Amino acid sequence: MSTALFTHPACLEHDPGEWHPECPARLRAVLAALEDETFTPLLREVAPAATREQLMLAHPPGYIDAILATRPEAGETIALDADTIMSAGSAQAALHAAGGAMAGVDAVMAGWARTAFVAVRPPGHHAEPARPGGFCLFNNVAVAAKWARERWGIRRVAVADFDVHHGNGTQAIFGPDADLFYASSHQSPCYPGTGEAWEHGVADNVVNAPLAPGADSAAFRAAWSGTILPALDAFAPELLLVSAGFDGHKADPLAQLRLETADFAWITAALLAVAERHGGGRMVSVLEGGYDLVALAAAAAAHVRVMMGAG
Repeated sequence: MSTALFTHPACLEHDPGEWHPECPARLRAVLAALEDETFTPLLREVAPAATREQLMLAHPPGYIDAILATRPEAGETIALDADTIMSAGSAQAALHAAGGAMAGVDAVMAGWARTAFVAVRPPGHHAEPARPGGFCLFNNVAVAAKWARERWGIRRVAVADFDVHHGNGTQAIFGPDADLFYASSHQSPCYPGTGEAWEHGVADNVVNAPLAPGADSAAFRAAWSGTILPALDAFAPELLLVSAGFDGHKADPLAQLRLETADFAWITAALLAVAERHGGGRMVSVLEGGYDLVALAAAAAAHVRVMMGAG
């Protein structure tokens, strides 16, 4: 199974500050892990920058312009809210993050890769149509989903999100559209305080599986096997996107789930099986959270190894 890796050096230039958990070292840790000889077969690609017109598939032009105009001087930062900080390189990094997600879609739709892992930052799933938040500027997976429709004529696109935090931005974009499907397991209560089980979208196209603080591997796997995966199968996506957050790991400092590295390999295999049944195996995974560098690197490597068919 051919797997493409998309990333760009600009994504290392987004620097919210030394104290901030969403730091450049996160991406460096993931990329270093993917230098192991196991990953030699990866097709290593450059993530292009998204255009304004492409971003408009998921965000209004005024919002896009405001984000792109926020370019602090070198060494300075601007806070968009208490958690979401922009530095001199943030706008360009965000363009390559969204562009990388779309390039992953292009790779699997064109057929020269079966799967793609988009190793970029800032993350995206908290970005609502016209509001940043939770470290996110543009909603990378939502832009990619809309691009799949625009460029490739795909109608039914799903996002599966196993980040420890609910992707309120993705749900806000997908919920009103019956042909887009969003599913999330996440800790609750936890930031951003959304993602209740009763939230279903306009056509049962939103499925949330909240997990209590301290939930372990068994609870995580039960939520996916018993609730999310059957709904995902019923939706039958032509293309499956993944919001790959690894902050549910037991070592992560920002939440309290108790997942093991093996759980990320398990969910990857389960999602690949869905993609095989309904979309020719096409799956594009985009990096979201994960803030313990050792755990993040190990979990991301396990995820990509399974995507390559080597796990």
